[in-house]
Amino acid sequence: MLMCSRSADFRVILFVLSVIQKGIYKMRFWSRFILVFTVAVLAIACGAPKQPASPKETFKTYVLALKKKDYTTVKMLLSSATMKMHEKEAKAMGSTVDDIVKRQSLFSDTQTNIDFRNEKVDGERATIEVKNQANRWESVPFVFEDNQWKIDTAGAADKMNNDIEDEQKRIFDELRNNSTDVGVPTPSPEG
Repeated sequence: MLMCSRSADFRVILFVLSVIQKGIYKMRFWSRFILVFTVAVLAIACGAPKQPASPKETFKTYVLALKKKDYTTVKMLLSSATMKMHEKEAKAMGSTVDDIVKRQSLFSDTQTNIDFRNEKVDGERATIEVKNQANRWESVPFVFEDNQWKIDTAGAADKMNNDIEDEQKRIFDELRNNSTDVGVPTPSPEG
């Protein structure tokens, strides 16, 4: 695989091309065409921006890193909110972030097969379903940050808490509205 950087020193490229240019004049038409075509393809390939890994590819990398016990890579694949959550928990428990990451991995050490399906991308959020140890499908959330997909368990926890609070508020409002409809006596200002 050819690796190029956008910051390549074009003077070196021009020098190489000028050396080649002397031989080009002696080449036949098709040889020149192939050379120019090859140079054009290489220039386009080097200048094309690299696509970020998909959530599915990110999850595969996460699984491989956990199996290799490469917690540096695992942490790089977690969202900033998830890392902050792990750092707070590690500080509160008097342990390391690596210990928290190990403990809160998305599958257990004994799980040999990791099945996943249904990648769904919605803007800067995504999910894939992963089969857990209990043989049930559970959703793994992702967020697109720093130009890559990252696992966002903290974002999912926040969303779950917000959903629970919204549901409790809805129930409370419903109970409050029903209590006035049922004819519960309300104190009168006269006493």
